[in-house]
Amino acid sequence: MTMIAMIPARMGSQRLPKKNLAPIDGVPLITQAIRKCKAAGLFDEIWVNSEHPAFGEIAEAEGVHFHQRPEALGDNAATSEDFVAEFLENHDCEFVVQVHSIAPLLSVPDMSRFLEVLGQDAHDGLMSVVEENLECLYRGSPVNFTFDEKTNSQDLTPIQRIVWAITAWRRSTFLEALAEGRCATYSGRIGYVPVGRMAGHVIKTQEDLDLAQALYAHVHG
Repeated sequence: MTMIAMIPARMGSQRLPKKNLAPIDGVPLITQAIRKCKAAGLFDEIWVNSEHPAFGEIAEAEGVHFHQRPEALGDNAATSEDFVAEFLENHDCEFVVQVHSIAPLLSVPDMSRFLEVLGQDAHDGLMSVVEENLECLYRGSPVNFTFDEKTNSQDLTPIQRIVWAITAWRRSTFLEALAEGRCATYSGRIGYVPVGRMAGHVIKTQEDLDLAQALYAHVHG
């Protein structure tokens, strides 16, 4: 089974400018993600995927590959499906594993557990999820409980929140769905791997970054 790690990074981000370069403990998020992938020792290749050449310099310095995607795939209109598709069209593998640099509390053991499930070869897509054992609503209606009775939270069916900290797709299934005009991200047999709430913490804002910094030593210390 050929597995490629792909670390996406774009320079333009609105809520937290240049967030992939934001440091935690003095090390940029993108660099931390590269080093985690290398430490896992389970990937055939590791690639940084960005529209900006500055990330290529970082990839080279860390001894991994750099894929420069078209500039149009680095703006706010581009979706993850767009740049994953473009990457897969240019790189042969059985699975691509997207490791987000903006999930700095995802640990190497978290990654290894995820890849162990992927190695069972039972899925075409694998998502990291955080399970929420709380009463959840959608547009004011109960999802995992009823208004007819009060249930203890530990007895609820947990809601699974996809967090994108680490995700994997079978290349052939993804590209086949794309060619047929279907949503490739959720095509085929989709599986879900629970990760802890800290591992699923994704940085979108300065507050998210501050929280990750506060927890970083606890997770990686």
